[in-house]
Amino acid sequence: MSLSKQLLNNKKALFGLAILVLVILIAVFAPLLTEYSPVKRVGRPHQAPSWEYWMGTTRLGHDVFSRLVYGARVSLAVGFGAGLLITVIGTILGIIAGYKGGVVDEVINFFTNMVLVVPNLPLLLVLAAFIGQASPLVIAVILGFTSWAWGVRVTRSETMSIRQRDFVKSAEMLGEPGWRIMAFEIFPNLISIVGINFIGSVIFAVITEATLEFLGLGDPNTVSWGIMLYNAQNSSALSVGAWWDLLAPCVALAVLGLGLALINFAIDEIANPRLRTGGMLGRWTRMVRLGEGKV
Repeated sequence: MSLSKQLLNNKKALFGLAILVLVILIAVFAPLLTEYSPVKRVGRPHQAPSWEYWMGTTRLGHDVFSRLVYGARVSLAVGFGAGLLITVIGTILGIIAGYKGGVVDEVINFFTNMVLVVPNLPLLLVLAAFIGQASPLVIAVILGFTSWAWGVRVTRSETMSIRQRDFVKSAEMLGEPGWRIMAFEIFPNLISIVGINFIGSVIFAVITEATLEFLGLGDPNTVSWGIMLYNAQNSSALSVGAWWDLLAPCVALAVLGLGLALINFAIDEIANPRLRTGGMLGRWTRMVRLGEGKV
């Protein structure tokens, strides 16, 4: 059974995909969901949620719902862009290191260990502070080039295992070039690992981008969930009772993280059948009941 069919048969994957698709549709059709501009004042400061303003307004009179749906575009773009960059770098270096071995493996391992030794979040804070008010594109690039080490480790380990299998040995005996073996023999067997790495990287990128922007290291003119948190903090939203200003982006980040995490868990279960405890527990319970009935 293919990976796509297995995902469609997994309840966690279906629920996670439903959440992810909903968030993507909201981002794509943002202009159709609200009549207000996310950067223009449309009401009084800190108006409570009402029929006119579903999620209230900010201190500057911006519609919170409009900023939320438009902000989804930036947060998703940074998450998937950085996640893709992290996954591509980690997968390529991991496969090369695991298949080539020798000096190539040692060199890649040396740089991987260097990246792993340096704490990731402090490094990101230093780089973002050095750059100043970093745009979403700059944040995505910084995340991509500083967060690939874990993916290299996992991919390299799995590649070293696959390298010893008969179909790889047969391809080598037939004289196929190394790049073709890595691309067409090894990589297809790493799809589940790559999927887990990608989804995990997207979650990391979305949360980290929001963290950097919340700390004031992002571009305040950008409309994103992290900037919404930053503006809510600066306006002391909780102190003045404007809880909706802070709650909306927090819930959005939590819901998106939940959806991606469920997809990640589902891929992990498919890649490692021993994690499928739910079905095994159900079968065991039915067997116990049948046994009790016979007694």
